[in-house]
Amino acid sequence: MVVAPPVRFSSSVERVLPDEAETIAKLNETFDTILETTAKDYGHAVRSVHAKAHGILEGTMRIESGLPPELTQGLFAKPGEHKVFMRISTNAGDILPDAISLPRGLALKVLDVEGERLPGAEGTTQDFIMVNGPVFQAKTAADFHGNLKMLAGTTDKLEGTKTVMSSVLRGVNKALEAVGVESPKLQSLGGAPNVDPLGETYYSVTPFRYGDYIAKFSIAPVSQDLTELTGREIDASENENAIRDTIRAEMQGIRGRWELRVQLCRDLEKQPVEDPMVEWKEDEAPFQTVATITVEPQDSWAPERVQAVNEEMRFGIWTGLAAHQPLGNINRARKSPYKHSAEFRERFNGCPIHEPSARKIGA
Repeated sequence: MVVAPPVRFSSSVERVLPDEAETIAKLNETFDTILETTAKDYGHAVRSVHAKAHGILEGTMRIESGLPPELTQGLFAKPGEHKVFMRISTNAGDILPDAISLPRGLALKVLDVEGERLPGAEGTTQDFIMVNGPVFQAKTAADFHGNLKMLAGTTDKLEGTKTVMSSVLRGVNKALEAVGVESPKLQSLGGAPNVDPLGETYYSVTPFRYGDYIAKFSIAPVSQDLTELTGREIDASENENAIRDTIRAEMQGIRGRWELRVQLCRDLEKQPVEDPMVEWKEDEAPFQTVATITVEPQDSWAPERVQAVNEEMRFGIWTGLAAHQPLGNINRARKSPYKHSAEFRERFNGCPIHEPSARKIGA
């Protein structure tokens, strides 16, 4: 297959909208509604999105050797190993029973990364935040705020109704998929399949700088013990933490292996920077493997790791290298709210949040 050469990065690929500052302020206000409501209900502050974690994994990422020059960029400029943490979650801002099925999230934190940092990026880590679908639910931050404001109004309300509605939406979503139609918005409202997160492929959805180029990222399961779980649905009708318990049981015997893949932009019309609702088709911009993540059998809900990662760390796309600068309106609008949410958790819980280093903890 012959594909076009990758597009080189320049600041001209971004178009800043005139209302971005106003939209970001509104996003912070709406996130405050979610954060304050859930903190009051739980007596403990949780994340404003992806509040419920299902598993916390610790592993190793090996960066491939012999990569072609267009892939040896930023974090991936030289081969080597890094300790990583992976947080598996569901995207709601409140902690819901697992019978309310929503898109899955995977946050990856890579430790001890060398290089020039993004402005305000503390520590020496590189974060990637992904979901199990290739496109975002809104074109702009203003559109996303409209969706978020509606969801904020349902925070902590009518869990029973949400469960029933989720079942209905799953049926509608399956009917649409049967005729070749996917609806990210429908899935975000509770119509996502209730699948095992360990078998899912995750996507950054939005684009990032990739050194001299522009890219999206993906993490895909490749070991048989993970791919056997792809598409397998979890019955959560009688256990509100069925996903967490399922992952915990599975990870006792799984030596999981994922590939971290890069999708270089090759045509700004077909792979736009400012519209994350447009899927970058793989036949026009193929994914290429740059690293492998390995996780040995472990307790995926070990209390000490849950405390260290779920409570004492934050994940944000603006935590990392300047070579992997987030691009586009949605990504620009994510910077302040992510920091806002983490600072709220830190204040309310009285628990400092920090960036880890394997060198400091001797691991």
